[in-house]
Amino acid sequence: MTQMDTEITAAMAPDKDWWRGAVIYQIYPRSFQDSTGNGIGDLIGITQRIPYIASLGVDAIWISPFFTSPMKDFGYDVSNYCDVDPMFGTLDDFDALVAAAHDKGVKVMIDLVLSHTSDQHPWFRESRKDRDNAKADWYVWADPKPDGTPPNNWLSIFGGSGWQWDARREQYYLHNFLTSQPDLNFHSAQVQDALLDATRFWLERGVDGFRLDTINFYFADKMLRDNPALPPERRNDTIAPSVNPYNHQEHLFSKNQPENLAFLARFRALLDQYPAATCVGEVGDAQRGLELLGTYTAGETGVHMCYAFEFLSPDRLSAQGVVETMTRLEAAAPDGWACWAFSNHDVVRHATRWNLSPQALCGYTSMMGALRGSLCLYQGEELGLPEADVAFDDLQDPYGIEFWPEFKGRDGCRTPMVWELSNHNGGFSTGKAWLPVGQAHLTRSVAAQESDPCAPLHHYRRVLAFRRAHPALVKGTQTQTQAQGDVLQFQRSHEGQTIFCAFNMSDRPAVLQMPAGEWRAIGTELGGATADALGGVHLDQWQPCFALKR
Repeated sequence: MTQMDTEITAAMAPDKDWWRGAVIYQIYPRSFQDSTGNGIGDLIGITQRIPYIASLGVDAIWISPFFTSPMKDFGYDVSNYCDVDPMFGTLDDFDALVAAAHDKGVKVMIDLVLSHTSDQHPWFRESRKDRDNAKADWYVWADPKPDGTPPNNWLSIFGGSGWQWDARREQYYLHNFLTSQPDLNFHSAQVQDALLDATRFWLERGVDGFRLDTINFYFADKMLRDNPALPPERRNDTIAPSVNPYNHQEHLFSKNQPENLAFLARFRALLDQYPAATCVGEVGDAQRGLELLGTYTAGETGVHMCYAFEFLSPDRLSAQGVVETMTRLEAAAPDGWACWAFSNHDVVRHATRWNLSPQALCGYTSMMGALRGSLCLYQGEELGLPEADVAFDDLQDPYGIEFWPEFKGRDGCRTPMVWELSNHNGGFSTGKAWLPVGQAHLTRSVAAQESDPCAPLHHYRRVLAFRRAHPALVKGTQTQTQAQGDVLQFQRSHEGQTIFCAFNMSDRPAVLQMPAGEWRAIGTELGGATADALGGVHLDQWQPCFALKR
């Protein structure tokens, strides 16, 4: 092979590092686009909207679960890992979706829920028959205490004990979520093998990667030791609402076990057999999230990146808050890679959660687009959608029904996508939608914003195009991160390109001084400020400043 042949082969090889700095668009399939008129989104609907997704400038989509499921937790209770629920379509529909996305240069990631299954899964149906069957140890079973109570004090995120009594085996089984979501026993090599086989099934169908749900919940302590109490001053409601007693424990033994690293190494080894497969792990922990991110992404045997919760907090993100998070991340994961998000299918949309004005929404978007790490955008976020107000009688989420009205659940962020004003469902469906479309959303539809150059949709597109055009913002280092009052600033550098980034994260004007050196203003298409002759920069409310080092 000649040197030219070698260079051509290298140029044609897939970029194994494509995930580093990638922008991933999360799709909640029930609510994205209905192609049949039954009021529930589906895979064909997603395929129909691929041109829109590609127009945003994202690198990949992440599709929340569409596997066969009784839908007690809307797909996060899987009864068959290797098939599509008829509600969403067929395997052929999925193959067509992957082909359409790839044709537009968009990669496809899917949501793997490995920590637990539905109680309707054939594995659990066999496991619960008796204590001697072939899958008897595939789930976390335990005898009661002598007084008949659960084996320990572990709690469910959805409220109450994490243990459910089963009369067939006269034992309790562990469920970190609904009672209909029994936890798999990862201490069993057979369980691990079966889950890796399911992963390979989707890799063979052409998926480019996975979002791993509740990655730190895979293993439970073999000795089933009690979790200690968590002092009130250490509690926060990032993972669970304050009204949930789950916040009263430090979950040392019910999750976050060291054995997880060996399984993740097996998972990574499987991915490495494919040209450019990747994964992002969701770390669900309010106290140790960044520490676990560092542990799980270290070296070449962990996951590529982890989904961090720090920016999903109920408290509005400040300049100092960003500095503290990035400082903690650098200490916990100097070589790790984070995946940042402001909204997703489990939290109140950030436009409402942080009570953002249009200027503030754009300001946060500009800032997020400059951060070191990969980014996750949640469907409708690019439209500036607020949280929808869903009446109790319309609720579908069992979590919200359990804790209403102090916690209204997750339905408000899961209402259907609004495409146009052609019907009462905003173009999502011709039938009655499974959740009502937020009335405040209709005027913010894609069609309405396409014709308005000042709309959030266009700002998102400009931010993503700006990020993609500057390698330092995609894959570069981040240094000199600091806050001066409400102004956040840092520098991103990659292969000789250095960009100074500053953001006024307040409703008040601010002034900053450019760092030493020669700089050229960029990012004016994002409303970026420029320095005066003396290097001073006057920032209006929520205004950014970008400059390229000469």
